[in-house]
Amino acid sequence: MLNGGPGAVPAGGLVAARPKPVRGRTGMLAVGAFLVAALAAVPVVVVLGALFVPAGEIWAHLASTVLPRYVANTAMLALIVALLTFTMGVTTAWLVTMCAFPGRRVFEWAMLLPLAMPAYIIAYTYTGLLDFAGPVQSGLREAFGWDRNDYWFPVVRSLPGAAVMLGLVLYPYVYILSRAAFMEQSVCALETSRTLGLGPVASFWRVALPLARPAIVTGLALALMETVGDFGTVQYFAVDTFTTGIYRTWIGLGETAAATQLAAVLTLAVMALLLVERWSRGRARFHHTSGRYRALRRARLRPGLAALAFVACLMPVLLGFVVPAGQLLYWALGTPLVGDYFRLVGSTLSVAVAAALIAVAVGVLLAYAQRLSPGRATGVAIRVASIGYAVPGAVMAVGVMLPFAWFDNRLDELMRSTFGVSTGLILSGTVIALLFAYVARFLAISFNTVESSLGKVTPNMDRAARSLGERPRGMLFRIHLPMISGGLLTAAMLVFVDVMKELPATLILRPFGFNTLAVKAFEMASDERLAEAAAPALAIVVAGIVPVIILSRAIARSRPGHHEAR
Repeated sequence: MLNGGPGAVPAGGLVAARPKPVRGRTGMLAVGAFLVAALAAVPVVVVLGALFVPAGEIWAHLASTVLPRYVANTAMLALIVALLTFTMGVTTAWLVTMCAFPGRRVFEWAMLLPLAMPAYIIAYTYTGLLDFAGPVQSGLREAFGWDRNDYWFPVVRSLPGAAVMLGLVLYPYVYILSRAAFMEQSVCALETSRTLGLGPVASFWRVALPLARPAIVTGLALALMETVGDFGTVQYFAVDTFTTGIYRTWIGLGETAAATQLAAVLTLAVMALLLVERWSRGRARFHHTSGRYRALRRARLRPGLAALAFVACLMPVLLGFVVPAGQLLYWALGTPLVGDYFRLVGSTLSVAVAAALIAVAVGVLLAYAQRLSPGRATGVAIRVASIGYAVPGAVMAVGVMLPFAWFDNRLDELMRSTFGVSTGLILSGTVIALLFAYVARFLAISFNTVESSLGKVTPNMDRAARSLGERPRGMLFRIHLPMISGGLLTAAMLVFVDVMKELPATLILRPFGFNTLAVKAFEMASDERLAEAAAPALAIVVAGIVPVIILSRAIARSRPGHHEAR
């Protein structure tokens, strides 16, 4: 055609080839992503749906007996942990970012090491060290000739003790985000405050801290979500919280409905924390008014202040990592390995690798669908599915077990009535349920990492590929995946380590006779076999060090404008 019609070619000229339409294919991709996201969101929806089920007698009994204690202990635990993590995280972040003192470069990454130490493992080690029969109290009695009633010593197995254990391993959440926020701040803002007569301390309180407030609140929210969802530490220290209540009601009493409603209340509390964090970011009114970012000029501290800064940074690392890791190593070297240690390593690695691969694959599907065919329904489903990381492991286990048990029972009834054959447990009580819980809980890690990596690929690459006739699947495998391979590896490793540390979901959902390193360490510690728990616990800690190194390097490169002065 020379004239007329939408397909006409202008005489004497050429037109660029139009990219082939891919709406149908991206539409199918969006539908698939929506279905997968909806499936991952099932546990959260099931738990929240329990709020609308009429409460029975057992719930009334819980409300009149143990529920007030669950609420009070959980709230007090969260309050103490918030104070500890804020103090340690913000102070150390400011010191290593804005001050020059001996050891600062080491502390930049060493402050993150406690993040590799699960709270329940540090609880075991300090119990062995500080209990009445431990080396610390035994040494004091031997050195001073004291008897049992001659001295006072803090009780480790208590609510304050549990809060200290959690604070020592959770402060890195606040440290990470606070340090990143301090590094991103414009030097001009701080210099302006100094010209207006503010000293270093006043500049910190009136300028730097308000600018970093959204990041600090985010770090506190993460620490508190881990606190209210902790099971191993509070169970070992005999502190009654919501998570221990869910486990006892489900396993001990066999009351599924009451346990689910407890889980729903805890989920609402966690979601409230998320809303507070988002509200803080949305209501913040402190902004950078300058785009000038120069190398940070760290204040050189006088010898006395430098010594205080060194001690302030040393103590969290010493107490949160060095001492417990050293004690674990001492126990592990002096105690024979448990008989099934290598089988435990194999089962732990198998489920961790499988969950990591599945989570990354699902994360790629969701992030790619959102990139090519963004839509309201898909976006909502993805956001709901991403809440799983904020849901405690015990709650996730309840949300997985209920629909899986319902499916198995309905299928068994159908097969019995139709063919006279019992199918038994196909999903619940199997590794399938365990992997589903892992993926649903840690999908947010995978999705956010993949989404961030894809966001760095310019849309021009997509347009160029489409203009050459490439299909969405070809674009993914030939262009996007090779470009974001580093992000995929990071996501897989983070999920892998989190699965290795996961305790409550594994305790509830594991098949009969199936154990992981985390479960074995918990069982041995519960039986007061702390030395035998050292080897499984140490393996978990060693695996957790790798993402700590990656996080440290990412933070060091986060400052815009120029490389940070060393």
